[in-house]
Amino acid sequence: MSFVDDEARVSVPATSANLGPGFDTLGLALELRDDLSARVTDAGVGVDVAGEGAGDVARDETHLVLRSMRIAFDVLGGQPPGLLLTCRNRIPHARGLGSSAAAIVGGVFLARRLVDDGDAVLSVDDAFRLAAEIEGHPDNVAPAVYGGLTVAGRSGERFYAARATVAPSVRAVAFVPPTALSTEVARGLLPEMVTHRHAAANAGRAALLVAALAGQPDLLLAATEDLLHQPYRRPAMPDSLDLVDRLRADGHAAVVSGAGPTVLVLLADDADLASYAPEGWRHLPLPVAPDGARVH
Repeated sequence: MSFVDDEARVSVPATSANLGPGFDTLGLALELRDDLSARVTDAGVGVDVAGEGAGDVARDETHLVLRSMRIAFDVLGGQPPGLLLTCRNRIPHARGLGSSAAAIVGGVFLARRLVDDGDAVLSVDDAFRLAAEIEGHPDNVAPAVYGGLTVAGRSGERFYAARATVAPSVRAVAFVPPTALSTEVARGLLPEMVTHRHAAANAGRAALLVAALAGQPDLLLAATEDLLHQPYRRPAMPDSLDLVDRLRADGHAAVVSGAGPTVLVLLADDADLASYAPEGWRHLPLPVAPDGARVH
C-alpha cells in the first residue's frame, strides 16, 4: 500500500439519534459540522484541536479520531510512519448530538482518503460498518455517513442502514444545556425489561415518525411520543425532560436528542422557539443535513 502526499479533509455532521420512539434505530443528520484534516508525516503524531471539547480531549494516540484512523489503516493494509491531525469542532461534546460518532466516522474517512485507492479497498458501506463496530451501535453513525434520516440496526454480526425520505419543510431546533451527560450514565438508568404494551406502542410510533418526516408533519407530535427510554432517564436530566414536557404541551414535537441532555424539536413551519430556552442553554436552529461525511 502507499499513502497520498496531500492533506485529507472531511466534514462530518452532528446527528440526533432515537428521535423519541426510534430507540437505537432512527437517526437524523443535522447541519452542524466538525471539520477534520490530516496528513501523513515522516514520524510521530501531532494532534491540534480547536472549538468544542478543546480543553478536554487528548492530544495523543488516545484521541478518538486518531484511534479510529488507526483501526481503519489496519483494515486498509498498514500504518503510516507519522500523522498530523487537526480538528475544528463545532458539535457539542457529551450532549447527545453525536460528537463521538462524528469523530469515529471522520477518522475512518480520513484514513480512507490518505491511502491510495483507499475508497476501492474500503467502500462507503464498508466504512459505515467499520465505524459502527468501533462505536458499538449504528444509530448515530449511519446519518453521519449517509446524511438525512436513517434507519439502522444490527442483524447477527452485520450492521445495516437505509436512508428514508425527509420532506424539505422539516427542520430541527436544538436546546443544548451547559452541562454534559455521559451516554453510559444515561443507558445505566434503563430497565432490563419493558412491557409488551409499551414496546408495541413505540414500534408503531417509530413507523409513524418515518411517515411524518416524509411529508405528514401534522403527525410529528403523536409520532415522537416515547415510552421506552426517556421517562427512565428523567433522574439524570430533569431539566431536559421538563423542557420536553413544556414544549409538547404547547404542541411541539420535542424529544431528548440521543442519550441527552440536549432537547431536539422537529418542525415543519417557521415557529420561533427561542423563548423556550432555559437560562444558560443554547438555542440552535439546525437544518437537516442532506449528506453525511464530505471528503475533500
